[in-house]
Amino acid sequence: MTTLVDRLFVKYSSKFSALRRVPGLGAVTHRLSHRLLPPDRRVWVRVRKGVGQGLWLKLYPRTAQMFCDGGLEADLQEVLAEHLRPGMVFYDLGANVGFLSLLAARLVGAKGKVFSFEADPEVAERLKENVEKNGLQNVRLVQKAVWSSTGSVAFRRADESRSPDRAWGKVVSLRAPAEGTVDVPCIRLDDFAQSASTPDFIKCDVEGAESEVFAGAQRVLIEHRPLVAWEVQSDENAAQVTQLFDKMRYSVNWFTRIAFLASAQDPPRNKERLGSTIRSSIQDATVSGPGAVR
Repeated sequence: MTTLVDRLFVKYSSKFSALRRVPGLGAVTHRLSHRLLPPDRRVWVRVRKGVGQGLWLKLYPRTAQMFCDGGLEADLQEVLAEHLRPGMVFYDLGANVGFLSLLAARLVGAKGKVFSFEADPEVAERLKENVEKNGLQNVRLVQKAVWSSTGSVAFRRADESRSPDRAWGKVVSLRAPAEGTVDVPCIRLDDFAQSASTPDFIKCDVEGAESEVFAGAQRVLIEHRPLVAWEVQSDENAAQVTQLFDKMRYSVNWFTRIAFLASAQDPPRNKERLGSTIRSSIQDATVSGPGAVR
């Protein structure tokens, strides 16, 4: 049940955030807001504006306003609206609670397909709830991390006190269990696509693991040439990934400071030779810290 406090935070969260920046008052506002809204609080809200208008989402009240007002990744929403067509297949790598998966599912229609990859078990359950609430039959949840190999990996869940939507989870290199870390299955896209519809469009939002995901998707990218919307976490990763896409004969167009759309140029004549070049480039690339699809 939605309370008055929930509704106030959903509608005026940006104003409450502004109060938190006021010296003296900010600390009081912060403590009060966390007392009124514990991190595990969730309410159903409906998107009022933007490409996703009309979609239902179960969200933390303090972060719901940007979803409702259509401001969350608005540029990426427009890219999807421009390029997704009925009947297309969409891979959402790092789906989180599924907002972009829901939007894509509506754009590709009943004859299209959406595969939503989410590694965090709790977040995946919330994604499932959102899909069911919207009555979408063309979304398949894949509760796995996308990585350079298929098997299992250690996954560090995002701290709920810092990110109530757990948006920053990532794969980590650990030999022993650690607090906040769970073992999750992982998969290469090349392996996944052997038994599933191949993508026409891939959205990739990872936490510093661009080269890892890239290394496991060579066959998909070389042979099927999907559109790719990619978000990078650093200038170094941006340089690495754009260089790799260039070698694959993709045109890269930045639509925000940290995100680009890559579209294939003419299909390569020699896929084996191109694949060898890409594998060599990936091996030479340096990844700045471990990470993975959320």
